[in-house]
Amino acid sequence: MTTTTTLPAMGRSRSVSHGERRFTAVLLLVEGLLIFVPTIVLGAAIGWPASLDYPAEQILPLVATQLDQVRLGYGAYLLYSLLFFPTALLATRALTGVSFANPLLQIGIGFAALSTLARSIGIIRWLSAMPVLAALYGDPTQTESGRATIATVFTTTNAFGGAIGEALGVSLCAAVWFGTLAFILVRSGSRWLGGAAAVVALLLVATALELLGVAVGPLITVGTTGVQLWFIAAGVKLLASARSAAV
Repeated sequence: MTTTTTLPAMGRSRSVSHGERRFTAVLLLVEGLLIFVPTIVLGAAIGWPASLDYPAEQILPLVATQLDQVRLGYGAYLLYSLLFFPTALLATRALTGVSFANPLLQIGIGFAALSTLARSIGIIRWLSAMPVLAALYGDPTQTESGRATIATVFTTTNAFGGAIGEALGVSLCAAVWFGTLAFILVRSGSRWLGGAAAVVALLLVATALELLGVAVGPLITVGTTGVQLWFIAAGVKLLASARSAAV
């Protein structure tokens, strides 16, 4: 005698209005394109994102001399990070129509919130601690031993903030949301969008291997690019469905 295990029904919520779809589509497109602001501003000012691995003696003078651009670029990056949760929340609803009472969806949304919190904490180090360290490091009265101490504080702060922001926020927590969303989308019939979300989830998990000392190289760029492309693709899909439904 064989038994068949049936997955629980997802449970549909009320239909999503055209206005909700359009608003969510715009938010997805904004989130997908907003990353270009810190990329351009910080790239020109301090060589970001490669600057994340610069030693103190290289990055702190750059932060001091390019402070306005650092604040603008990381401010835009903070905005992008804070928008991650509402984007994830509305996109999940608009793309799946699944009730928020669904446990799997609740797990995914919970990790999207954790991703927003973790990546925001990671970014704030560049808007608060790093400018202070840069000013102290560049003080002409500072001794060599003092600069060595500041460099140690910088290295520790950067490593800890990076682990929270990049490894936990950008990678692991976001990967859980993408993974749960992929499962729901595939079961709801959106196979190509769900499949793409699953690929993004796997890429994000791979980038988190740096926590274990594994060099992932270009996978970081590939993973973050995949996230942005997915946001844009999902936004375009929602805009198209909203227009077709309105006809």
